[in-house]
Amino acid sequence: MLPEKTDVLVVGAGPVGLATALTLARHGVEVTLVDQAERSPLTSRAAVVHAYTLEELDRIGAAAPLVARGLRAPRFTIRERDRTLFTTRFDNLPTRFPYALMVSQAETETVLEELLASVGGRVLRPYRLVGLDLDAAGAVARFADGATLRARYVVGADGMHSAVRRLAGIGFRDPHGGNGRSGAGGGSDVSDRPDGGGEAAGGAGSFVLADVRIDGGLPRDEVMLFFARQGLLVWAPLPDGVVRLVAPLADPPRHPGARQLQALVDERGPTRPGRITEVLWGSRFRAHHRLADTFRAGPVLLAGDAAHVHSPAGGQGMNLGLRDAVALGSTLASVLTAAGDPPRDPVEPPRDPADPPRDPVEPPRDPVERPRRSAGRQGRDALSVVDPDALLDGYAAQRRPVAEQVLRLTDRLTRLGTAPATGRAVRNSVLRLAAHLPPVRRRAARQISGLAQRDDPS
Repeated sequence: MLPEKTDVLVVGAGPVGLATALTLARHGVEVTLVDQAERSPLTSRAAVVHAYTLEELDRIGAAAPLVARGLRAPRFTIRERDRTLFTTRFDNLPTRFPYALMVSQAETETVLEELLASVGGRVLRPYRLVGLDLDAAGAVARFADGATLRARYVVGADGMHSAVRRLAGIGFRDPHGGNGRSGAGGGSDVSDRPDGGGEAAGGAGSFVLADVRIDGGLPRDEVMLFFARQGLLVWAPLPDGVVRLVAPLADPPRHPGARQLQALVDERGPTRPGRITEVLWGSRFRAHHRLADTFRAGPVLLAGDAAHVHSPAGGQGMNLGLRDAVALGSTLASVLTAAGDPPRDPVEPPRDPADPPRDPVEPPRDPVERPRRSAGRQGRDALSVVDPDALLDGYAAQRRPVAEQVLRLTDRLTRLGTAPATGRAVRNSVLRLAAHLPPVRRRAARQISGLAQRDDPS
């Protein structure tokens, strides 16, 4: 049952909403997390957590349990059949997590929900947001069943078709000049229909996605992107012998079967790909590029797919959203403290004694000068003069340009993989040449892992 009021209402209990709520709860902030679905989906959409995301999740105690459930892939290779064109290595990166962690989104959500429960939080279901009345004190959220909830702040983590974004009147536009409809199109939508807008430059594309078991001998510690005349194929290992397959198709089947997926693997993958023995699940989706006009409108803030959606190339979507979540949760905690209404005692995440000390949970680096939370009168006095609007504007000012960077990266990767027939030979030659240039390899690893944003957030 909904409370009458809360400090922060988070709408959407996917990985981004869960991570936002967990960050707030770790700070001792009163948070209410709702979702319109009766239960969390069991399907595995996003499948990789990158190094910088793990660093951020470590600040809220979520990295270690995720790593325990995932598969470490220290390499990402681009191939043409059996020939390697380019290899990106993560195992030399300056991080405690020198790999891509292959783990299903369902597992990620389970870990985050269990951690949230451990600090007294839970997901309230099913609550579908239908109205949002903004005023000087925050917002009153109205739900389809007639329930209402007053909140000082509302976080839209409800995906590309975000009700929060629509009700707040925030535009959601294709940065390449497509339509700006606030509630439609956009995103990497795993659904039963390939909906959305047209094929604008850098815009949409239809994909098939499936988790399968394959009787074959390809490496289990490497994510592979295959280029072929018929199109590209992503081959990504997951725990328990599962392989994630993703491929663009003009008219993907709603529920791809073993025969259809085998044909894709035979046409686009290695010359001896093995035999698909089981299809665990499959679907289709469309990918678009969309970016919210702003990540903040008064007491309303956006994170994850509600704020930005793009091609699945490079596995960036959930990672960007999770980093939004930790940044936003930390910022809101600082705002509520600065408002002179101290949160409950913060809950420190558990830590393995063998691990080096982790950074405290703190707001993101941004152009706004902000105090660190500290004990004693000086810290409280410093917080009392902070402008909450400056803190929240700082979140939006930092995270939107980062999202723009990621959209450009995924657009480049998508164009690389879908080069026209006349340009494929040149593309492959350039990739083979670049593979011999250490600075290029290092830059690719830093961009895909997210560490480029850590080291240069501007």
